[in-house]
Amino acid sequence: MKKSFALALAAVLALGTLTGCGSKADTTETPAGDAAVTEAATTEAGTDAATEAAPVEEKGSIKIAASATPHAEILEAAKPLLAAQGWTLEVTVFDDYVQPNLVVESGDFDANYFQHVPYLDQFNEEQGTHLVDAGDIHYEPFGIYPGTESDLANITEGATIAVPNDTTNEARALLLLQDNGIITLKEGAGLTATINDIAENPKNIEIKELEAAQVARVKDEVAFVVLNGNYALEAGYSVGKDAVAYEQADSEAAKTYVNIIAVKEGNENNEGIKALVDTLKSDDIKKFIQDTYDGAVVPFN
Repeated sequence: MKKSFALALAAVLALGTLTGCGSKADTTETPAGDAAVTEAATTEAGTDAATEAAPVEEKGSIKIAASATPHAEILEAAKPLLAAQGWTLEVTVFDDYVQPNLVVESGDFDANYFQHVPYLDQFNEEQGTHLVDAGDIHYEPFGIYPGTESDLANITEGATIAVPNDTTNEARALLLLQDNGIITLKEGAGLTATINDIAENPKNIEIKELEAAQVARVKDEVAFVVLNGNYALEAGYSVGKDAVAYEQADSEAAKTYVNIIAVKEGNENNEGIKALVDTLKSDDIKKFIQDTYDGAVVPFN
């Protein structure tokens, strides 16, 4: 009896030992790859959960008025960059140089993007507005483009050249014509020059003054047109390929006429405006400008 009991006890102990070894083997023989996959899946699930748990904080909207080309196009490129920061950029295109300033002055818009500082200063003086420069973004070389003629050096006697009629842009056009030997302005005329400041006009050129947006539209009726960079782009012109003369990138004019984000005085340090300016001056937007505009638009460093 004792012998039978001892044999039975030995059998139970042996079975327990085998079961323990089997469990240990199941654990140690799990393929390493499966463990890695399990760990990766857990990590990925954790990352996804963290992402879902931390959405981009909505900070609000930035309402901006802009010229179509290149300003609105650059703003469209900036939209996803601002969205990643929680800002919704609302862009409205205007086709004149007056309303974008008036809607910012009234508070209907947060900012505009279409003008340079000399124009802004002149507008404030004439209209009694209170707009300021919140950030310098790019400049657009002013250019002389062919109309019915293409050789500026041999322009026809009495030919017509169309220029913008607003104060600062007309002066800029006349200075460019002077730099290329077409006319000579009175000494000191500078950035306020008008056709009344033409001192010498050896070929009796007629200067046709038009609202800036209209200049390119008469290119088939005049010998040459002198255009702002954005209107040159809209007309299908390339500074590098089509302009018979243009402001050089290192010229004082190019630096003076840098295009800006303009806001009503007191709003230049608003969080949304600072985010907008920083984004437009980012490397991503600089690259977009350089890749898109063939020298007609140059980022301002």
